[in-house]
Amino acid sequence: MRLILLGSGGKRSEEENERVRDFFLTREAPEIQRRMYAELKELKEEQRLLMLAIPTVMVMAEAEKPRETHVLGRGDYRNLGETVEAGVPSALPPLPKDAPANRIGLAQWLLDPAHPLTARVAVNRFWQMYFGLGLVKTAENFGSQGEPPSHPELLDWLATEFVRSGWDIKGMQRLIVTSATYRQASNVTPALLEKDPENRLLARGPRFRLPAEVVRDSALFAGGLLVEKVGGPSVLPYSPAGLWEDIAYGDVYSAQTYVQGHGEDLHRRSLYTFWKRTAPPATLATFDAPDREKCTARRPLTNTPLQALASLNDPTFVEAARALAQRMIKESGANPSRRIEFAYRHVVARKPASQETQALARLAKDMMSHYHANRQAAIDVLRTGEFAHDPKLDAAELAAWTVVASTVLNLDEAVTKE
Repeated sequence: MRLILLGSGGKRSEEENERVRDFFLTREAPEIQRRMYAELKELKEEQRLLMLAIPTVMVMAEAEKPRETHVLGRGDYRNLGETVEAGVPSALPPLPKDAPANRIGLAQWLLDPAHPLTARVAVNRFWQMYFGLGLVKTAENFGSQGEPPSHPELLDWLATEFVRSGWDIKGMQRLIVTSATYRQASNVTPALLEKDPENRLLARGPRFRLPAEVVRDSALFAGGLLVEKVGGPSVLPYSPAGLWEDIAYGDVYSAQTYVQGHGEDLHRRSLYTFWKRTAPPATLATFDAPDREKCTARRPLTNTPLQALASLNDPTFVEAARALAQRMIKESGANPSRRIEFAYRHVVARKPASQETQALARLAKDMMSHYHANRQAAIDVLRTGEFAHDPKLDAAELAAWTVVASTVLNLDEAVTKE
C-alpha cells in the first residue's frame, strides 16, 4: 500500500485505485463511514453467496447479424463454396408464414399441424414404449432407408389425434393403454409365434423384457427401498470397484474415481444415477442401457446369463431381496404360504399357484436348515449392502427368506412386461 501511495510505480491502475479506496474506507475514514462501508461489504458478500446458491443454466441467444455460412468443399473449412442460408428440406413443408429463419422459426415449423413428421415420430416412440416396437420399427429412421409402418393408417390417426388434442402427452398414453389392442393377453400359440414372432400384426398383447432402469427400480420398490423424491443432483449407487479408474486418463479431468454414495443415494430412482459418458452404470449396461456417446432411439433387448448374475448378486438386488424378505416376515406372519403370497402380490401382482407355493416353501425350509448350520453364511447375506436389517429377526430365518425373495424377483415375469 505504501508503494501505491508514493506513486513509485507510475500512474495508478484501476485495481490500485480500488485498493486505496478500500484501505481508506476501512481504516482512515470517519467512524460512521467505516461502519457503513463494513455493512456494505457484508451485504455484498451475502449477495455473492446467494447468487452462488441459485442454479444457473447457459442460454443461447441469436446473434444480431448471423454469420456467413458456406458449403465446405470436401469438408475442408478453408475451401469455401457457395453461401447458404437457414432453411428446411425442400421435401418437407416450408417454414410457416412470417416465421423467422432461426431457432424460433424452426420450433414453429416442427409443431406446425401440417408438418408430417413431428407428431408421427412422437406417437411412434410412445407406441414403442408400450409394445416394444414402434409402428415404424426403425424409430431412429423415418426416411427411405427405414422400415415402412406396419399400420400406416393407425400411425396417421394417432398423429392427428395428438395434434388435435393440443399435443396432450398424458392423454395419448391413456388412449394407448386403454385400447383393446394393448389390453390383449400376451399368450401366444406356436403357430402364431412362427407366423408373427415380433407381433407386428398386433394379434396379442406386448411381451418384452423391461428396460434396465425399470428392472432395478421395480426390485427396490418391491422391497420398500425406492426413494421416490423428485429432483436433486445425480447420485452414485453401488458399482464394481475400479470401474472408472480403468478408463481414466491423466489427473486433469473430473470423475476419475467412483466415490459411492450412501443413505438414500443408494436407492434413488435410476433416473438420477450419475452417468460417465464412456463408462455407463455397470448393472444398467448389463440390461442393455446404452452408453452416452451417441443418441439411441431404440434399445436392443437381450437375455443373457450375465443379467441373471447381476440380478442374483448385485448389492442393489440382494439388498432389495433382503428388504422384501423382512417385509414378508413382519407383515405376513409366520405362515410360509402367506409370506410367499405377499411376495408374489408385490412383485408380479398375482397370487402364486399351488405348485409355486410348495416349491418356494421347500426352498425356504432347505435354506433355513442350511443357514442354521452355517451362521456365518447367514451373516454374510445380511451384511450385503448398507440397508440395516431388523436385529430382532433371526439371522438364519431372514437369510433363508432373502433367498426366497430373490427367487421371486428373478422370475421371468418379474423382469418382463406382459
